[in-house]
Amino acid sequence: MDQEYRDLTDERPADEPVEAGPGGPEPAGLEPAGTAEDLLPACGGGCGCGSRDARGGREPAPPSYVYALGRIDFRFPSLGVEKEIAQNAGRAATKGMTDREAVHHLVSQPENRYLARQLCWVLSIQGIETYLLKPRDPVELGLLVDAVRAEPGAGDLDVVIGIRGGLAPPGLCGGLTLPVVAYDQIYSFDGEELVRALKRPAKTGAAEFARSSRDLLRRIMQLGDNAGDTDEHRALNYVAVRNPRIYQRTVKAYAKGSALTSVEFRDSRLSATRKIVDIVLSYTGRRTDVTEKYFTRVDVTEEFPFTVTALSPYYDR
Repeated sequence: MDQEYRDLTDERPADEPVEAGPGGPEPAGLEPAGTAEDLLPACGGGCGCGSRDARGGREPAPPSYVYALGRIDFRFPSLGVEKEIAQNAGRAATKGMTDREAVHHLVSQPENRYLARQLCWVLSIQGIETYLLKPRDPVELGLLVDAVRAEPGAGDLDVVIGIRGGLAPPGLCGGLTLPVVAYDQIYSFDGEELVRALKRPAKTGAAEFARSSRDLLRRIMQLGDNAGDTDEHRALNYVAVRNPRIYQRTVKAYAKGSALTSVEFRDSRLSATRKIVDIVLSYTGRRTDVTEKYFTRVDVTEEFPFTVTALSPYYDR
């Protein structure tokens, strides 16, 4: 994942003349407005330049990774794009389809891929528009098209993994000035599908397990304005979709009459050369008021987190 960043500083000698452009020399201190691609991280890299080094140059800033849970949808960036899609819909076999189904049908066709490139793709978290999405590789545009359902369901869930860039200018997506995320991977499923994929503990009813698992997933997504752009929230979101043991432990706690009373994040003592986060879940007996804690350790150093320590009992030091 290590990439080189362009040095944005002017390295010309002081006595070298500056060539004037068509409109004369640009005023000092002003930067030209960038395109949508300019807002994305440098190919494979992070999100711009960091602090100056000892020689006055720029040190690469660490990448700002995103591991977010939300729902992907499309927006028309302009009236022209909307009319172009409407004209194509009039020529296509869209009889009996809703407007949304017709648009989804059109952009899903290989010959209409140019329409998919024109749309704005937005990730909303808890109903709030949070990120504009762009593929790191144009080949991955199909992940966006596949993520948008012709008939959305209440439990639809999309996982977006990528690198956060700068804010989009107002003209890019009809006035939405959101951070642009260059994604590498998108997983799409619904909450029920996730629950069905989990291994149910012995002696636990299917309905009880599904109800408890849905409750835990909902609480994770609502926890602390979780936009999936901090180490703690990236670790938590990763655990929510890749670690079935937290669901099994929560179901067992509910069966014993305990409540999930807190979810805490702590920097691991193993964080020396890598970023490792401990996620601590506390379960408190409703009658006994006795608290049991369990934790899992997640490495979030790179774009794709992974489990370091499986869910285990946690003891306060």
